[in-house]
Amino acid sequence: MPQRNESDGIGGGVVAAVVGRLRDEAREILLERRRSAVEDGGGIDVGKPSRDGMPELKDDRGGEPLVDDEEVCLDLGEPSQDVIDYARRELGETDDVKCRTLQELRDMIYERGECLPRRMDDDFLIRFLRTRNFNVNRAHRLIVNYCNFKEEHPEIHQDIRPLEMKYIGDDDVVSVPPYRTQCGRRIMIYRLGNWDPRKYSVEEIFKATIIILELGVLEPRAQILGGTVIFDLEGITMAHAWTITPQVANMVIALMVSAFPMKTHAIHILHQSWVFDVMFSVFKPLLDARMQKKIFFHGGNMDSLHKHISPFHLPKRYGGTREELPYYKWIDNLSKVPQIVKEMKQLGYIVPEEILQQLGQLIED
Repeated sequence: MPQRNESDGIGGGVVAAVVGRLRDEAREILLERRRSAVEDGGGIDVGKPSRDGMPELKDDRGGEPLVDDEEVCLDLGEPSQDVIDYARRELGETDDVKCRTLQELRDMIYERGECLPRRMDDDFLIRFLRTRNFNVNRAHRLIVNYCNFKEEHPEIHQDIRPLEMKYIGDDDVVSVPPYRTQCGRRIMIYRLGNWDPRKYSVEEIFKATIIILELGVLEPRAQILGGTVIFDLEGITMAHAWTITPQVANMVIALMVSAFPMKTHAIHILHQSWVFDVMFSVFKPLLDARMQKKIFFHGGNMDSLHKHISPFHLPKRYGGTREELPYYKWIDNLSKVPQIVKEMKQLGYIVPEEILQQLGQLIED
């Protein structure tokens, strides 16, 4: 991305004032994060890069999509052989390693007593081990951070009714295509320019994000491969920039890096402007070098984006060939699957009584 002089151009004076204020506040957060990293025995762990720094699966389809990959569903079964091979190669995952580290992690949680997870079963704990490449100490730190994040931010975790958050989809602020990238990763798309901060707060976007993440991490292959994020910043204004305080930035980084069991494979920034410079100045000090290498700036150049994600796996508005799916349709469809509704209840989400009645005893068992 071209360098900008913050004192030049339209809005330069405003940018300088805002950036100065936000950087002072961000400095305190950064110092605290570094102190925590030292206590944990190292810096932020964003996953072991492969030999080329950006691991990829082999795409045997030549970029062409599967004919049935637009079905709204989660892949809750065992991963395919190529994903299993990837896990063995990149994460060091084998049956023996899983068996040993699951017990070690469970024992460590009990012995150290730093957190009290809602669950301790293998299906729950394995996602933390996969995110940290089966390093038990780092997986333990991740689950502690995950639990602490929930306790520290009850406003985005408690009394949440996912089926009543359709306005996020109506405004096209957040969407999740039913199809994946050519390498099998889920995509989350944010269009912050469509969000009116006067209509609802940034906490509502966090709620929607966490719901999507909690559902997405149910997929074993998502636990292994991680996900890709697209931030389409067309239409953002200073009204949006003012909402991105250092505290909000810290929450975003926590979800992407240190407090949720899902690896961020890549972040693609589209249609950035000088307003984005203000926002990014808050985030950048909180990102270590490895995370910064996962961020790609494309502006309005869709050919640049296509070097990372094939057009066969992108919406039409980004030079792709596919349709999109509103957020509410994603949630509506998944609410009809007993296993997923059971997971939502275990996470503390409020599910309408009529849905529980329709799904019957399968949910309550």
